[in-house]
Amino acid sequence: MDEETPHRTQQPAPGDAALFSCALCGTSAEGDAPPPTWLCSVENGRRQYFCETCARTHIRAIEGRLDSAWW
Repeated sequence: MDEETPHRTQQPAPGDAALFSCALCGTSAEGDAPPPTWLCSVENGRRQYFCETCARTHIRAIEGRLDSAWW
């Protein structure tokens, strides 16, 4: 009950382009949202994005729900 409420991180303002980068290879993409071919994974409470190439390379591990540390 005495814990402080965590503050939300500020989101980009509408019209500002965000920069997304692949958690494995570092490929970057700019836009309001990651490209539709990219994969989003939440690991240890942190959202990570993976480019199409890395997602295709590791699809079996992804479908097996292995953390990216095991890839």
